[in-house]
Amino acid sequence: MDQDPPVLFSRRGALALATLNLPKALNALNLEMIELLDRQLQEWATDDSVACIWVEGSGEKGFCAGGDVVSLYKASNGYGEAPKTDYTTEFFSREYRLDYRIHTYPKPIVVWGDGIVMGGGIGIMAGASHRIVTERTRLAMPEVTIGLFPDVGGSWFLNRMPGRLGLFLGLTGAQFNGSDALFAGLADRLVADNERLATLDALADLPFCEHESENHRLVGDCLKGLELRPDHQPASNLRAHYDQIQALTDFSTLPEVCEAITAYDGDDEWLLKAAKTLAGGSPLTPWIVWEQLRRGRHQSLAEVFRMELVLAVNLCASGHFREGVRALLIDKDRSPQWQPANLAGIEWQAVERCFTPPWSGDHPLADL
Repeated sequence: MDQDPPVLFSRRGALALATLNLPKALNALNLEMIELLDRQLQEWATDDSVACIWVEGSGEKGFCAGGDVVSLYKASNGYGEAPKTDYTTEFFSREYRLDYRIHTYPKPIVVWGDGIVMGGGIGIMAGASHRIVTERTRLAMPEVTIGLFPDVGGSWFLNRMPGRLGLFLGLTGAQFNGSDALFAGLADRLVADNERLATLDALADLPFCEHESENHRLVGDCLKGLELRPDHQPASNLRAHYDQIQALTDFSTLPEVCEAITAYDGDDEWLLKAAKTLAGGSPLTPWIVWEQLRRGRHQSLAEVFRMELVLAVNLCASGHFREGVRALLIDKDRSPQWQPANLAGIEWQAVERCFTPPWSGDHPLADL
């Protein structure tokens, strides 16, 4: 019996649709999906009959839970092993190339970010011109739990959030909702999740033309008219906790920030969970987050993705990623044995090495 392809493509007039189609895996991005979507976007960019692109995930649970970390786990290294970089270089360079294409795409791209949107799912959504969330949306960049880092352009979009929200979310992997995404600048409209078909119908009926700027305006005005009333939108944790997050991150060194967050002992469940996640996460990840945001603050989008590719490949070879995935997804004992075991044990040279290109030749994303 033939299996459906992992990405489905269809048309409704000038509206082109792409559906991530691995619902049992929460549409986690594998290499085939990345290649299919990237190739199709290239074709649609030069197809005069396509005016707008719609991207969504199949199934009831969400848009995309992230990247295919199990395949990356198999290609990663344990502590002290000789680095293997071929597969991780290919995977992340193709993923970041897709993300960069979405960020710089000439035609409107609408992403329906319903349900779970995490990691690589945020990478696809963040660069779209029109990013829709719903009252069911649950977002996170939870890489601290698996010894990776908030990639897929995180150095770009976390740095552009109000205050130090990006630093807090990157360090703690805290979940946030659709209203939070609006507040943080990671989404544009919050539409009721049962309005998906009505939204598609409205977009398909728009009087698109050959001018991309006019089509962007048409889509923007259309989605504005479909947005859920503010009093029907969920409360925003990031807005409610903004001053507290600013206070917890108002220190000049990373150890002070981490100590303030993990020492939180109030009765707020959302902050308690964030503190617990940071405390149990990889001790290398916070150093990477701190430094990637510092370095990325004044980088171009292309420079950000080039830096993140170096980090992703090096962290997959560091032992931390393999141990984090083992504990969370392979053995599922949720007891990672980090080496070193804590923040203080990480030497600065180890952090610097993560930012050093592991390839002898040209950077794989030199042409961005």
